[in-house]
Amino acid sequence: MDADALQKLIHLLQVTDDPLIQEQALITLSNSAAFSVNQDIIRNLDGLSIIGGMISDCIPKVKEKALNALNNLSMNIKNQEEIQVYITQVCGSVESAPLNSDLQLAGLRLLTNMSVTSDYHHKMINSIPCFLHLLSEGTERTQIQVLKVLVNLSANPAMTRHLLRAQVPSLLLLFESCINRDILLRALVFAANLKKNVKSEDSTGIQDQYSEDSIFFTLCRDSTTFAQKLASLLHHPDTEVKEQVVRILTQ
Repeated sequence: MDADALQKLIHLLQVTDDPLIQEQALITLSNSAAFSVNQDIIRNLDGLSIIGGMISDCIPKVKEKALNALNNLSMNIKNQEEIQVYITQVCGSVESAPLNSDLQLAGLRLLTNMSVTSDYHHKMINSIPCFLHLLSEGTERTQIQVLKVLVNLSANPAMTRHLLRAQVPSLLLLFESCINRDILLRALVFAANLKKNVKSEDSTGIQDQYSEDSIFFTLCRDSTTFAQKLASLLHHPDTEVKEQVVRILTQ
């Protein structure tokens, strides 16, 4: 698609109130954004702010398609600098969307891209309880997507305490041999990242910062149940799973 065609699509989003036309225009822009040259063109045409403005649309399908378009556009560092202003709004959309809906997943996919670097992690701190709720209550598809966000956040030492303070009563249920491999592996990476960051911190008085039902007590404070689950997972058939278990046990 050339710049003229992209400009017409962006203009169409500005002038039409027809949700079906909005959806189709957003789908076309989203597909076009799969090409890096178009990511720059759309940004230079002020397309990011126009698409971003549609996140607040009251029609879920339009909002979902806007999030999908921003997701493809966020593969570009310069675009991320503009898209980051919508992170709080995207987090709100994820929280308010029906559980396991396409709208919720679209928001999580965008947050996954926006959390690949640590630049915008601080904008997601208030949504950590929401992410962990989705981890407990969501379908496998939702769990995988929210774990991608949590793994990205857990790799950042500045986010460690925010994550460890949170409460997820069902967290240990993810560390079972029968769990979907993609979920199990990401849950192990999440735990390994947190344990690594805790170890590198000054541990003096660190326990006093966390409640007994926090992730810290579940994963990091000599948890017999967690240790037993890890020992069992050493016999898991998947090599990557076993590597992450060893990574946790040797920290």
